[in-house]
Amino acid sequence: MLIEQPPKFYRCLYPETIWRIPHPGKKTIYLTFDDGPIPEVTPWVLEVLDKYGIKATFFCVGDNVRKYPSVYRMLLDNGHRTGNHTFNHLQGWQHTSGFFLANAAKAAALIDSPLFRPPHGHMMAPQPRLLRKAGYHIIMWDVVTRDYSKYMTPEQVLENVKKYTRDGSIIVFHDSLKAEKNLRYALPRAIEWLLGQGYDFEPVPWSGTSEGSL
Repeated sequence: MLIEQPPKFYRCLYPETIWRIPHPGKKTIYLTFDDGPIPEVTPWVLEVLDKYGIKATFFCVGDNVRKYPSVYRMLLDNGHRTGNHTFNHLQGWQHTSGFFLANAAKAAALIDSPLFRPPHGHMMAPQPRLLRKAGYHIIMWDVVTRDYSKYMTPEQVLENVKKYTRDGSIIVFHDSLKAEKNLRYALPRAIEWLLGQGYDFEPVPWSGTSEGSL
């Protein structure tokens, strides 16, 4: 559970960030995808989402946007929301704050969005505060499917969605080669299960709103 649904003590380490977005009056979740866009996986994800009429949020690596601008354009043309995942998929605690923010700004030149997700969720002080000062809403997650893990079976990835999703959950999948096998099995089945549970799907709002560490 420490990975799949970060506990309260971990969320408290980053009070400036958004982990979950409950929606009073209805069961709402937010599908998000990290690490794309890439031509091998992202178009398939878009086909699945379109089949079910779902809009999602894609946290894109700037260098992938640079390499595959037509795939990135598909995200926008299909009505999905995008966010910044740095230009080189940098982990904040491995770099100085100045270098980390500069890399995010480099990605922002290609990704017009106030939404930001730090790769692996790793940051160190004062990076969250500086990102907020730069105008970003830092979006973390309530459920990590772990589709990227070679130690997870596709069935286990699907079970993570079923076990940990709740109202307001921000769910993370990955449109990446590393996650492809698990993703192709789990994503459509997860969507069907979530719809059966009565959840509505929304993209992460531009402004961001949070129930913080809950």
